[in-house]
Amino acid sequence: MESGDKVWEVFVQKKPGLAFKHVGNCHGYDKKMAIQNARDLYTRRGEGRALWVVPAEAIVAVPLDDSDAFFDPADDKVYRHATFYTIPDGVKHL
Repeated sequence: MESGDKVWEVFVQKKPGLAFKHVGNCHGYDKKMAIQNARDLYTRRGEGRALWVVPAEAIVAVPLDDSDAFFDPADDKVYRHATFYTIPDGVKHL
């Protein structure tokens, strides 16, 4: 990687209204070059209708050593679980 060349994470939306999905990454000196490279790499066969490119250093993640505590289901808060509530007899769909 040359000086000034950054890594960009690429997200593609297949159709309007659908969620964007992470498909990989590309390199580019700036956002214009990153978008062009992402288009060439990830949408050349019509796989998407919209792109997001995000500088890789802008993405924040939970450190692996903290993940157990971070994703603890908090079993002491039963009101957060759907089983805590009673469903009235007349309700067919929630």
